[in-house]
Amino acid sequence: MTKPIKRIAVCTGGGDAPGLNAVIQSVMIAADNLGWQCYGIRDGFNGIMFPERYPDGGVYRLTRAKVRGIGNLGGTILGSTNKGNPLHFPVNMPDGSVREIDRSDELLTYFATHEIDALVSIGGDGSLTIADALHRKGLRVIGVPKTIDNDLDKTLTTFGFDTAVGFATECIDRLHSTAESHQRVMVVEVMGRYAGWIALHAGIAGNAHAILIPEIGFDIDKVAAKIREREADGHLYSIVVVAEGAQARDGHRELVAPAEVGHAERLGGIGGIIAQALSQSTGKDTRVVVLGHLLRGGSPTSFDRLAALRFGAAAVRGLDAGKTGVMVSLGVDGVDYVSLEEVAGHIRNVPIGCDTLQTGRDLGISFGD
Repeated sequence: MTKPIKRIAVCTGGGDAPGLNAVIQSVMIAADNLGWQCYGIRDGFNGIMFPERYPDGGVYRLTRAKVRGIGNLGGTILGSTNKGNPLHFPVNMPDGSVREIDRSDELLTYFATHEIDALVSIGGDGSLTIADALHRKGLRVIGVPKTIDNDLDKTLTTFGFDTAVGFATECIDRLHSTAESHQRVMVVEVMGRYAGWIALHAGIAGNAHAILIPEIGFDIDKVAAKIREREADGHLYSIVVVAEGAQARDGHRELVAPAEVGHAERLGGIGGIIAQALSQSTGKDTRVVVLGHLLRGGSPTSFDRLAALRFGAAAVRGLDAGKTGVMVSLGVDGVDYVSLEEVAGHIRNVPIGCDTLQTGRDLGISFGD
């Protein structure tokens, strides 16, 4: 017989996203309503692996007083990190080399010692992969999908995406007037990792004239041709939205830093490359705007708040129903649960034949192909 739940823990890993605090609030209140205690883990799993870094020991009791009024706040009261994956934790060796070790058993020992019966892991692909590994080792786990990139499989959307797209769209709206005033080409680089959801949605909503996404290898000459076409029609400015993971047809991606032990590669810089190429090709004054981490900050939209609250409550509801090894998923008919195995390690890219992309083509937007 499965041991009854008395204590649960919640953690937030990976990049931050608007709506994290709403999930934490929802999990805590829903757990409290069932008579469970709820604990927050600092900075992903660092609160467990490095308790000496924190005055409160790295894991602390969440109460209604501590989560009151946090649902509208960006960021996360628990902190987050995308470094120090406990499954592949970097360790400095005596010979100066760095190798990765699996520290997941330390986490399981901590949960057992402190009688924490289940974990709600809020995160993206990396965090849910860790959650799946912990589940396979016997911990009761439910995942909550979080990423502004919207690239998690088996859910219609992730919280944080709507807020990021809304802000990016507002920025593009503002750039139209200044670009037109100076007859410039404005290149806007947005986040998204290896998926083009933010660039696609914000670009179409913001009336961009070209959108470059990772799913479609671009030809810079075709983007330049679009700008010249607009010039010929008397439109002397253009807006080009570029996803950070966009790549030319040869498959080359721009990186801020390559992958190394303990760290994934960091994308970025493609906006500047595109701007320089378009300036040389068209002769037009071209500027680049990198929205970067601005997309992660700020208060979540009402959609993201509601989605986050629904995800958090559904996670606790699922644990109460005996579910484990699953992620809360948003479907057409409401929230559901899908196996973490189906989600971990799988990225949801923009389908080339999707209606949103076709809408862009129908509107005359160039995708560089």
